[in-house]
Amino acid sequence: MAEGITTLTTETFDEEVGAADGAVLVDFWAEWCGPCKAIAPVLEELAGELDGQVKIAKLNVDDAPDVARRFEVMSIPTLIIFKDGAPAKRLVGAKPKAALLADLDEFIS
Repeated sequence: MAEGITTLTTETFDEEVGAADGAVLVDFWAEWCGPCKAIAPVLEELAGELDGQVKIAKLNVDDAPDVARRFEVMSIPTLIIFKDGAPAKRLVGAKPKAALLADLDEFIS
């Protein structure tokens, strides 16, 4: 994973997302998920390009099912953009980079 992507766990989720300044894009994913693997390189690119503007993090739903349930993640990949620790926007499914940037535009500082 890219340096710019934070790996979240059940233990670190609330601290990392809640304490973040600005927006945090959390990718709810799993190792066995094909579309999750397809979107991973796009997220790595965005992590580099948006460094300091939007924090990008990943949460493996197999390792943290309680967090996935809490945010009602029913299919993956699900990307939830958190602002001030609260969910602000939800994106479901793999998207091309241009579409993700458009979805993130309102959160880019």
